[in-house]
Amino acid sequence: MKKGIITVVGKDQVGIIAKVCTYLAENDINILDISQTIVQGYFNMMMIVDISAVEENFIDVVTELEEIGKKLGVEVHCQKEEIFTKMHRI
Repeated sequence: MKKGIITVVGKDQVGIIAKVCTYLAENDINILDISQTIVQGYFNMMMIVDISAVEENFIDVVTELEEIGKKLGVEVHCQKEEIFTKMHRI
């Protein structure tokens, strides 16, 4: 199984989870784990997703999620698990 890490950060508003999750479902990306908090009006979400079934190029998924974030006024980042792990190793 290939995994990806998606983070979403920005000012809270209606529809953030819905838009991101709709995109994931439409692209056969399964959510394996999710954590979401709102602190003083700021939204923060982290997802671990299964990207094994992604039929298009992974970089396209990254770009399309970033575009969704821009439309919502939040930052959406997506990267492969192995890159995330190497970047955050102590």
